[in-house]
Amino acid sequence: MESLSDRINSLPVSETLAMAAKARELKNQGIDVIGLSLGEPDFNTPEFIKEAAIKAVEDNWNSYSPVDGYADLKTAICTKFKRDNQLDYNPSQIVVSTGAKQSIANVCMVLLNPGDEVLLPAPYWVSYSAISTLAEAKSIIIPSSLETDFKITPEQLEAALTPKTKLVMFNSPNNPSGTIYTEEEYRALGKVLEKYPEVFILSDEIYEHINYGTPHFSIARIPELYDRTITVNGVAKAFAMTGWRIGYIGAPEWIAKACNKMQGQITSGANCIAQRATIAALEAPVSKIQYMIDEFAKRRELIIDLLTAIPGIKTNQPQGAFYVFADVSFYFGKTLKGKTIANASDFALYLLEEAHVATVTGDAFGNGNCIRISYAASKEHILTAIERIANALK
Repeated sequence: MESLSDRINSLPVSETLAMAAKARELKNQGIDVIGLSLGEPDFNTPEFIKEAAIKAVEDNWNSYSPVDGYADLKTAICTKFKRDNQLDYNPSQIVVSTGAKQSIANVCMVLLNPGDEVLLPAPYWVSYSAISTLAEAKSIIIPSSLETDFKITPEQLEAALTPKTKLVMFNSPNNPSGTIYTEEEYRALGKVLEKYPEVFILSDEIYEHINYGTPHFSIARIPELYDRTITVNGVAKAFAMTGWRIGYIGAPEWIAKACNKMQGQITSGANCIAQRATIAALEAPVSKIQYMIDEFAKRRELIIDLLTAIPGIKTNQPQGAFYVFADVSFYFGKTLKGKTIANASDFALYLLEEAHVATVTGDAFGNGNCIRISYAASKEHILTAIERIANALK
């Protein structure tokens, strides 16, 4: 007899991980599937970071780490915030977690009560709404479209705010759209939020370094919002350290303390070796990872040229991250090779089965007209994958 909790029954499966699992199933059957579904750089972790990890092993860093992270790592994070973001945080405001996903979960668990509302400018990363649900809060979606470069307006933000609003989550550069909010745009949104002192802001900046020219701006730089903004970051994307699982927050001290308390009962401190390696990553100049960003920029040009040549597929010009959020609504209602495409989920499944290319439905990101395509893959894979997609759509 199944008697799972309402909590787990109400939780959706991560669409990105589900698509990756389906792709693996086909691969296990001997089918050559190209995975453009996961947001995972195809680079190896840089040598200088690996060397720091090897040294940590040799130096016997093998005991439980402090729940909120090693003191010297927290100092390195404070230095990084000052250098890259012009943000002043003390070590007491930093909590290191097992990935930025845990950082976000901690924040939601310590701030949200049942019935609170969380504003999600769409498209948003899949786990924002799921984690909010886990915290028994209600997600309120603020829509955007390709025509607005997937950005919301201050007017939309103001219209969505209610007495129940507790948290708004921003993500720039954005997953899945690659959109970046400029300083001017964030300040305009900030002007609205200044009027609502009870509302907290979570700013997910995990893609800040994967940026093709629009200067990165941290919303916590707005003095009126600093005391209620939680800045989330990590090393997974920019440093090709997805499996090392290190994320962190800079937050008001009382929120950091609460996250530390929460984490102390869930996982305790993050992996000791990964933390030592992260010190090396964050202390290095950003120029040491520029080669990866330059390569992503070339892939972006390539994939957009290839996609826009396919009739019915529309894209914006992503300014950061390594995704294209392509509008495929042209194909809805059409029948391709005997299969009727009703929505983005059908479209993504069709591409997996017919073209053997894994993407992710936009439904998971709060926009049912689009699919997310990751270009964190080799140029050869991108060329072959988009050629297969073009042939499947003829």
